[in-house]
Amino acid sequence: MNIHPSAILEPGAELGENVDVAAYAYIGENVRLGRNCSVGHGCYITGHVEAGENNIFYPYCAIGTAPQDLKYHGEGTPLTMGNDNVFREYVTVNRGTRTGRGLTSIGDRNIFMISSHLGHDCEVEDDVILINSVLVGGHCRLESGCKLMGGAAVNPFVSVGKLSFVGGLSRITKDVPPFMIVEGNPAKVRGVNEIGLARAGYEKEVVKKLDAAYRRIYRTKKLNRSEIFEELYNDSEVSDEAVYLVNFLRRSLKGRHGRYLESAQ
Repeated sequence: MNIHPSAILEPGAELGENVDVAAYAYIGENVRLGRNCSVGHGCYITGHVEAGENNIFYPYCAIGTAPQDLKYHGEGTPLTMGNDNVFREYVTVNRGTRTGRGLTSIGDRNIFMISSHLGHDCEVEDDVILINSVLVGGHCRLESGCKLMGGAAVNPFVSVGKLSFVGGLSRITKDVPPFMIVEGNPAKVRGVNEIGLARAGYEKEVVKKLDAAYRRIYRTKKLNRSEIFEELYNDSEVSDEAVYLVNFLRRSLKGRHGRYLESAQ
C-alpha cells in the first residue's frame, strides 16, 4: 500500500491490499476500496461507496458525491461498483436517492472518459464506455456493452440497450434500442450496430437477422408497431437477439415519452 502523506483518509475508510493513494486525494469515512485500486492526485471519494478490485480513479474525479436532486436531504444512500472500472479525469458519479432506486450501481470493466457524468440512481452493467463529456441524467440504465460517444446527453429515466451505439453530441430523450445505432438531435435509429456486434463475437447470421428485424420495424409504412412486434415475436425464423429487441421496445411503449423506467416510478 502506498499512501501519499498529503492524502486525507477519514477514520473508518477501509482500503484493501496494494491500494495506491496519490497526493491531495480525499477518501471519506464510509468508503471501502478493494485490492489493487488506484486513487489519483486530487481525487475526491465520499459517501457510502463500496468498490471492488482493480478500479482506477484518475486525477480530480469526484465519486460518490451527493445527488443533484432538490429532494435529497443528506440520506446515507450508496454507490456500489464491481471490478476493473476506469474513471478518467474530472468524472463525476452521484450516489442514489431515497425517492429513486436508493442506489447508484456500476458493474465491471466500465470506462468513464474525461468529464463524463453519471447521475443519481443509475444502473450501469458491464463493459460500458462513456466517451468524453457524456452526460447521463438520473434514474438511467446502461446495459452491457453500450457505447456513448463524446458530448451525448441522456435524459433521466432513459434505458440504453445492450451493445447499442450512441453517436456524439446526440440528444437522447427516449430509450435506445439494443444492438442499434442511434444518433442526432432529435436522435433517431440509424441501423444495426454491425461493427460493435462483430467485435463482441456475434456471428454474421445473427447480424443479418437483426438487420432484417430492423427493416421490418423502422423501414416500413405500417403504423401499428404493436402488430409488427407480434409478427416478429411469433416468427420462428427470428433470432433470440431480435426477440430481445422486440421485448425491449414493447417495454418502452409502456413508458411516458418512450422511457420505460419512468413508468416504473
